Amino acid sequence: MNILNGPTSACRVLKTVQIESNLAIVGGGLSGICAAITAARAGLKVTLVQDRPVLGGNASSEVRLWILGATSHMGNNNRWAREGGVIDELLVENMYRNPEGNPLILDTIMLEMVLNEPKITLLLNTVVHDLEKSDADTIKLVRAFCSQNSTAYEISAPLFCDASGDGILGFLAGAAFRMGAEARAEFGEKFAPATASNELLGHTIYFYSKNTGRPVKFIPPSFALKDIKQIPRWREVRAGDHGCAFWWFEYGGKLDTVHDTEKIKWELWKVVYGVWNHIKNSGSFPDADMMTLEWVGTVPGKRESRRFEGDYMLTQQDIVEQRQHPDAVSVGGWAIDLHPAEGIYSAEPGCTQWHSKGVYQIPYRTMYSRNITNLFLAGRIVSASHVAFGSTRVMATCAHGGQAVGLAAALCMRKNLKPRELLAAPHMAELQRELLRIGQFIPHLPFNDTADLAPQATITASSELELAELEPCGQVLPLTSSWGMMLPMQPGRVPLVEFIVDVHEATTLRAELRVSSRPENHTPDVTLATLDLKLFKGINQKLPLKFDAQIASPCYVFVCLSKNEHVSAHLSEQRVTGVLAVCHNGNKAVTKSAVQSPPPDSGIDTFEFWTPKRRPAGKNLALRIAPPLAMFGGDNLTNGFTRPTNQPNAWVANLGEDKPALRLTWEKPQTIKRIEMCFDTDFDHPMESVLMGHPERVMPFCVPDFAVAVPVKHPQPIAAGLLAGAAYETSDFDGDHHPDGLNIEETLVAITENHQTIRVIELQRPITTETLELRFTGHPDGAPVALFSIRCYAEE
Repeated sequence: MNILNGPTSACRVLKTVQIESNLAIVGGGLSGICAAITAARAGLKVTLVQDRPVLGGNASSEVRLWILGATSHMGNNNRWAREGGVIDELLVENMYRNPEGNPLILDTIMLEMVLNEPKITLLLNTVVHDLEKSDADTIKLVRAFCSQNSTAYEISAPLFCDASGDGILGFLAGAAFRMGAEARAEFGEKFAPATASNELLGHTIYFYSKNTGRPVKFIPPSFALKDIKQIPRWREVRAGDHGCAFWWFEYGGKLDTVHDTEKIKWELWKVVYGVWNHIKNSGSFPDADMMTLEWVGTVPGKRESRRFEGDYMLTQQDIVEQRQHPDAVSVGGWAIDLHPAEGIYSAEPGCTQWHSKGVYQIPYRTMYSRNITNLFLAGRIVSASHVAFGSTRVMATCAHGGQAVGLAAALCMRKNLKPRELLAAPHMAELQRELLRIGQFIPHLPFNDTADLAPQATITASSELELAELEPCGQVLPLTSSWGMMLPMQPGRVPLVEFIVDVHEATTLRAELRVSSRPENHTPDVTLATLDLKLFKGINQKLPLKFDAQIASPCYVFVCLSKNEHVSAHLSEQRVTGVLAVCHNGNKAVTKSAVQSPPPDSGIDTFEFWTPKRRPAGKNLALRIAPPLAMFGGDNLTNGFTRPTNQPNAWVANLGEDKPALRLTWEKPQTIKRIEMCFDTDFDHPMESVLMGHPERVMPFCVPDFAVAVPVKHPQPIAAGLLAGAAYETSDFDGDHHPDGLNIEETLVAITENHQTIRVIELQRPITTETLELRFTGHPDGAPVALFSIRCYAEE
């Protein structure tokens, strides 16, 4: 660098850095992050280009929208539906470190997860503005500029992913896209408008406030909204609300949400400061006297702009009918959530949310451009109609799709394929298998890997729960709403289920036995049997329910007690993986009432919502079951599913057994290098990332401490040097369970304070053994020890 740089008549050239990658990803929101991490872990050299100073997009501290997806605030019937893989890892880690929902802490977690991957080159504050093609349908490189270091970048790669939100890469490359709403006739979507429209969902800016403990005066800027009554919903403004509570501060749906963003931002600032002026100075909020603005967003959170065309466009029917696809790689479950184009200035409700009866598959064909051969699509720009986009647009769904793209890119590089060529059956089966292995949730698709040694083993457990009772804890629940217990059952006659009730006045209580019309769903829309029970006044009464009904296939049964103001049901503090109490009510965050009642001939289903309550509430109903439910055996560990579906899909130890164990035994010695386990971090919990706050850091179903051990026949350790801290332990199993009656074991690895869903153990060198033992220590006051899967591999 020269000290003196004299005048020159030539134009100076920016410093230019050339970067070569296997995959270049434009956009560092959640879909870009998850695509990058997934691809890097699969071996790709990745460049991640983000035009903001932090990662996360709408989830970041710049916008502060909570991360949500199929769980929908626990307000729909999608039980155990939280997205898996990298986005699950992020949400679980954020819950552990940041249960208060501080968006700045979330920023650090996202940055850390990316920086922990040595194969990712991260470029922050870097804007893609141009590209070069090698031919009409193939991107060769992209050009970007970072204003912070005044450096230009040329990033070349055989594969690209547009995760930018507005689709800048696809736009520059000439990829086919759409903006606006399709006409009803194009896809036969009954919820679509009769004629095509340019109307879109708008942008939002949030604000945070805080109490300073002393009076604070607010003088509004001159551009603040003067007349609060220009906002039809102005009466809904409350002084204590901030952040995502004001999701309806929306504007821009009638404008160009790409090119008019600055204009939209100014209008939203006008609204925010006008609303705050109303809160502070209208005299209607005396409790706001000591409050001040702590933060106002400077970047609007975007909902909709361009949607790109893949080989398939997801539609309303895919969501509502839960259609299955041979190339399914992801899951959706948020409602079809569309907003009036006028946004905050509309007299209509801020949104219309119409749910399906369960989660739906998202096909791979929506995740690459139909005309740019090396361009993947991730995030809200994937190939979907405007109506379907109302569901696919939310961040956890976008992130989950990004993971599919990241792994698809790795397979394309490995096999020298273009994105579309992965549709061939062998390639697609491999993509789906590898996605499932890293935790991706693909409805209806079980994991099956011939390289996995665990299915070849005989699995024995120190105990297997047969659920006979959930003991009462002394608390009662007035039946001011209808309640039910979701119980997994095998085919055959329904067992006796007995509750404990207090009857405050003689009455008739209705009990119902319900199931879902689809075994994999958790919407109790089919009533198998009904009992009308005459009850007399008294406390601690046993209420045996003997339903004359048969179950045709494994499924969840809803044993329901109808709303009755004269009855209270006894509660239990015992919690078990795959067992839930649910209430027939509506969650105002995502639905208007306890029954979804769509407009006639809209293609939307009518059904009831039955949802759980959040902990520390949401206790199970105390009950007794005869004969007990034997649905929690060790055979679930290799059935290919890693969350409850139509059954718990978990091995669960007996209630009260604090140190249970599992043993895998093979007929002949196996060489094992890698062990993978999937724990229960409560996939029913949405784990909203900001604002709400949560009472737990670790889910009560997650095993905190465990160890992996092998038997040894000689005093000298057979796995010396495998892992630091190896130690001998005595087995809790009887000697008869050991080959030759041996009960001396060597601990290969011991993990403490686990809180994550997936734990992968890489041994420093392979071991050869006929037996593998896993020992677990549960939470003293938590649920019984549970595990969804165990996998063993000879190679990494």
